[in-house]
Amino acid sequence: MTGGNRGIGRAIAEAFVARGDKVAVTTRSGGAPDGALDVRCDVTDPEQVEAAFATIEEAHGPVEVLIANAGITADTLLLRMSDDDWSSVIDTNLTGSFRLAKRASKGMLRLKRGRIVFISSVVGLLGSAGQVNYAASKSGLVGMARSIARELGSRSITANVVAPGFIETDMTGVLTDEQKAAIKAQVPLGRYGAVEEIAETVLWLTGPGAAYVTGAVIPVDGGLGMGH
Repeated sequence: MTGGNRGIGRAIAEAFVARGDKVAVTTRSGGAPDGALDVRCDVTDPEQVEAAFATIEEAHGPVEVLIANAGITADTLLLRMSDDDWSSVIDTNLTGSFRLAKRASKGMLRLKRGRIVFISSVVGLLGSAGQVNYAASKSGLVGMARSIARELGSRSITANVVAPGFIETDMTGVLTDEQKAAIKAQVPLGRYGAVEEIAETVLWLTGPGAAYVTGAVIPVDGGLGMGH
């Protein structure tokens, strides 16, 4: 999985390790959880993506489950958003996920099985002022997953999307108490989610109980994005 050194990604990686799976985590700066293979990779660089897969396949064999979680933000209002603000977010969040899925699917096709999970966001479907680039990148994952589901389904390869809402992480920790209260007021369950709740959803999607689930968007958002 990508982006597994902190927050949601780390919780997912730790959950797979706890389940007894062979886990490889890619990050740009290191810091994979204990029990996981620590691989450096910038998903915006095709050569680094190829090298990461080569390292992982040598250590663990073909990748059977891909969790594409690496993501960045560069928030600003539309009229202030530079071309670089746009392209950097799209290249990491959307194009990076495309590169990972394309490379992982090669091994999955040979195995005639596989699970691909893209970590999106409630913002991808609900929208968010100041996040035109981020929302576009995260909604793009839905179209990608559903197209992959149609292309690769006959080989027992599934592609799904998990769309977290507001989750307690370092990213939300910087908000003021007033901002946090305003966000919670919009969430029917009246609280932030926990990273473990995202991890449990991903475990289910990649386990035997979800073998007939593909092309789905699973919201884990306390009801924030209902109907979107």
